Amino acid sequence: MRVQKFSSVFGWQADPEGTPPAPQGGTGAFACQPGVTLAALLLFAGSAWAQGAEVPGRAEALRICIQCHEFERSVAPRQNLAGWQATMDKMVALGAKGTQKEFDAIVEYLAKTYPGEEVPKIKVNEARAIELESGLSLPRSQAAAIIQYRTKNGDFKSIEDLKKVPGVDVAKIEARKDRLLF
Repeated sequence: MRVQKFSSVFGWQADPEGTPPAPQGGTGAFACQPGVTLAALLLFAGSAWAQGAEVPGRAEALRICIQCHEFERSVAPRQNLAGWQATMDKMVALGAKGTQKEFDAIVEYLAKTYPGEEVPKIKVNEARAIELESGLSLPRSQAAAIIQYRTKNGDFKSIEDLKKVPGVDVAKIEARKDRLLF
């Protein structure tokens, strides 16, 4: 059976005993459809590499994560190390079965293989209200207050200036201060 599948890819048929045809033309290559030899070499080299280069934590992630959901769903929300750790903690609390060593390996694997994108910085003196809303997790009214204050008083020079805006949740601004550009 395997030879038949192989033959459909490479364009040659084995004899009834399953022996592949002898090389032709003295090149050491089998008689194949044009372009198939290179594709086959790349295919087999890639699969051999993938089998031989097992990434630490991958097997554990595949085995444990699929107990509850598809693996693709697990990695869709790309996250940083802290995000993956929080997700793993949640999964353990929900009943994921494994050892602490396996969970640690999974978190490391996910953080390296499926990292979150860097969160864009917010240019406070140029940002529109929607950017302030989403970037700082502020309600629309507070984002509008920042824009209004900036328009009336000029550009913000520091986070301290931003905290002077009446009615703005200072804790939310403080929590995301690493994302602010003045």
